Amino acid sequence: MKKNIAIIMGGYSSEYQISLKSGNVVFETLDSKYNAYRVHIFKDKWVYVDSNDTEFPIDKNNFSVKLNNKTIKFDCVFNAIHGSPGEDGFMQAYFELLGIPHTSCPMYQASVTFNKRDCLSILKPYGIKTAESYYLNLGDVINETSIIEKVGLPCFVKANKAGSSFGVTKVHKKEDLQNAIDVAFKEDDEIIIESFLDGTEVSVGVITYKGETKVLPITEIVSENDFFDYEAKYLGKSQEITPARLTKEQETKVNKVAKDVYEILKMTGFSRSEYIFKDGEPHLLEVNTVPGLTKESILPQQAKAAGITLEKLFDNAITEALK
Repeated sequence: MKKNIAIIMGGYSSEYQISLKSGNVVFETLDSKYNAYRVHIFKDKWVYVDSNDTEFPIDKNNFSVKLNNKTIKFDCVFNAIHGSPGEDGFMQAYFELLGIPHTSCPMYQASVTFNKRDCLSILKPYGIKTAESYYLNLGDVINETSIIEKVGLPCFVKANKAGSSFGVTKVHKKEDLQNAIDVAFKEDDEIIIESFLDGTEVSVGVITYKGETKVLPITEIVSENDFFDYEAKYLGKSQEITPARLTKEQETKVNKVAKDVYEILKMTGFSRSEYIFKDGEPHLLEVNTVPGLTKESILPQQAKAAGITLEKLFDNAITEALK
């Protein structure tokens, strides 16, 4: 019997369009030994979308869909939702309650990695290096002098729980700080302000492949913009070089740190973490648990460099989830 796979895509965040792209790539690439179903998850509707773009409502009680008076249930869910509710633990918790296997990490890992502040706090005692940071919650008194004393200039102001560089500003002057804070608060009620690390930036994919933790070839990110922002990520304003131009020592260090992060957090499924080298040491910026899966995305590029086709990559994700 062919297994029914729901590919969930869309989501509630500013990243939904990228998610639809990722989901469609999975749909088009998935091995024909599966019955693949595209499922759009939006705030106002959860629907199965057929090849004619006709929509059929999903029954949220058991995550099934009625087609021609027949109820279709799913053996596994392939998660391609970037941002909320696919990357922050909500969908994971829902599927775990229903007992439906899914390709992403468990609920706790999703919610903790989606919260940059919590994630970095957990990893710090293990010796994982990070940028100097300052936290603000909506409504906090903003003392610009003490922020700059702690993180210096230039610095990055980021929404704590948003992806694809939404709500991120690089601040060069003290008088621009307040505006950057306002921008970040539009995306989230918690923000993180980090010191600028001037060094080589790399992105490291770590996955569970054939039952083992596997670190993929590293990608170096050279942004034409001031930093790796939305334009650089999705509008071609950056160079992504795989494998990265690192010394053997740098490569060994970042591979070890990336594998440690994955294992300390007890991750499963896909992950992609970003690091910047400062004084020869990789400093962790963040961990993504539902990285982009379009053909241009970094993780698929890395898999390709490791000799893993997209079809194998996606098939492995389902095989691991069904274990």
